[in-house]
Amino acid sequence: MNDALPIVLPLLAAMIYVVGALLAKRSAELGVGIWRTAFVSNFVSATLFALLLPFGGTLHADLLWQPALVAVFYLLGQLLNFLALQHGDVSVATPVMGLKIILVAVFTTVLLTSGVSQKLWIAAGLSSLAIMLLNRTDSTPHHHVGRTILYAGSSAAMFALFDVLVQKWSPAWGLGRFLPVMLGFTALFSVAFVPFFHAPLHTVPSAAWRWLLGGCGFIGLQSVIFVSGIAHFGNAATANVIYSSRGLWSVVAVWAIGHWFSNREQHLPPSVLRWRLAGAALMMAAIALVLGARK
Repeated sequence: MNDALPIVLPLLAAMIYVVGALLAKRSAELGVGIWRTAFVSNFVSATLFALLLPFGGTLHADLLWQPALVAVFYLLGQLLNFLALQHGDVSVATPVMGLKIILVAVFTTVLLTSGVSQKLWIAAGLSSLAIMLLNRTDSTPHHHVGRTILYAGSSAAMFALFDVLVQKWSPAWGLGRFLPVMLGFTALFSVAFVPFFHAPLHTVPSAAWRWLLGGCGFIGLQSVIFVSGIAHFGNAATANVIYSSRGLWSVVAVWAIGHWFSNREQHLPPSVLRWRLAGAALMMAAIALVLGARK
């Protein structure tokens, strides 16, 4: 079973993420806003990561800069992602975020002693192309494309560094120390988001709280599963290829149960359906390559 966990954990996290994203999107439509969502999400995630404390480890007071730096990369990734979504279109920003898979492979080669196999490089490329196809929309003109690509690409780099540094530094601390401390710093640094709130947190509509807390809870849970897998097993590049299947599960979920969340993306033109089916096929090919590389 332990041999299967490095595959099962990112796959499970990808599926859970989709549920959290649908819930969070619904809360956003009820007026929560991205900054308040990020603030609540980080505190919920910090609480969930604290559940890893019983797994033990060693607290390195002289190395607290490591989890603090990783937390900074995570928050910068969040900030740049939000800027990409504010200034541009989701259909531009999300495919560019797919570059994270390739960047993880690059940073794994540069920062870690282990290299990345040729199969994994091909899988990373296929996954990135699949994400682009899965996020194809109609021919509606996009706004601020250059700025959106810059912000989204920089966000992908920050998140890629986050994953690789978790793999690099967490073994010396142990699963029950590095991640809870790192998420503690993340929650602390999230106070910097408060000036960007369009209204105080207590003004969040009561009807939105269940969607907000539900979305943040699922997103936090998938983060615990995904990041813990990288911290314990390593193989950040492999995990990211498998985790990228969330693009496929997102499409399936929107078509199957999107109406439960008042989602409007169900009625897409046939051309979009064809592009997304092609993206799904590429995604499955990428995952098959990863599984083959492990044999």
